[in-house]
Amino acid sequence: MTTVAPETRGSVLVRRPGPRELRPVRTHRRRRTLELSLAAAVPALLVLLWQLAAARGWIDERVYPAPSTILVDGWDRAAAGDLWPDVWATTRRVLAGYAVGTAAGYLLGLLMGSLPLVRAALEPLLDALYVVPKLALLPVFLNMFGLGEGPQVALVAATVFFFVWISTMSAVMAVPDGHRDAGRVFGASPWQMFRHVLLPASLPAVLVGARIAAGVAVLVIVASEQIAASDGLGHLIFDSRALFQNDVMFVGIVCVAVLGVLFSELVRFAGRLLTPWAPRDRGRGQS
Repeated sequence: MTTVAPETRGSVLVRRPGPRELRPVRTHRRRRTLELSLAAAVPALLVLLWQLAAARGWIDERVYPAPSTILVDGWDRAAAGDLWPDVWATTRRVLAGYAVGTAAGYLLGLLMGSLPLVRAALEPLLDALYVVPKLALLPVFLNMFGLGEGPQVALVAATVFFFVWISTMSAVMAVPDGHRDAGRVFGASPWQMFRHVLLPASLPAVLVGARIAAGVAVLVIVASEQIAASDGLGHLIFDSRALFQNDVMFVGIVCVAVLGVLFSELVRFAGRLLTPWAPRDRGRGQS
């Protein structure tokens, strides 16, 4: 808040503290409550409009079942135990592929970000592979691993690898030279340079890439399960659509959305624990 105080020879601008400065905790709490309310209100409004459209006959409920119908069908399938095998199959493949892809992407990104000659040798090849749609690699993985879990896990790992590799290499290259020089002045060994300089400086950006990769991993596995799997949420969605069981199809879609959000938030939470010094990638309560 700014007020003008008149004086003899002119005016003086006086900066008075506002509510944010006077009551920061209360202001932050109100801001947080407002943001959470908006985050919940928008999806709730869309669901209500969908329910109303189905009830009034504005849309064909056979093609677009009402949210209440989807909820009841999902509850019945979960209670009967028919839903959990598909949820677990998709989750298992995502976790396995994500772990492999993250580890490989981080190690190679760290190596290429630290060593210019390695980067010069491998970056053109990896750039060429990066632009290839990952689903196009599924037949290759089927030839390599046969039917079963192998192609699905390999496809998720390949997808996650590129996101983590790019974010890691870029983050390591962006570490200021002054940080590296300080480590050399203090006689840091290669391990100490990594532990005390490169890792703290690059890890926040790496974790942002890992969180993006978490959401993309769910998308890829669902698409892959529609093509070459006998279980999983992707298979459930595709098979239900073929049988014109649209309520079951939407149950699978909702499960995919929930799984993707939970997995991304889990990676975000892990990032906050690992990098308490880094600014949060959300602006909640910041303005």
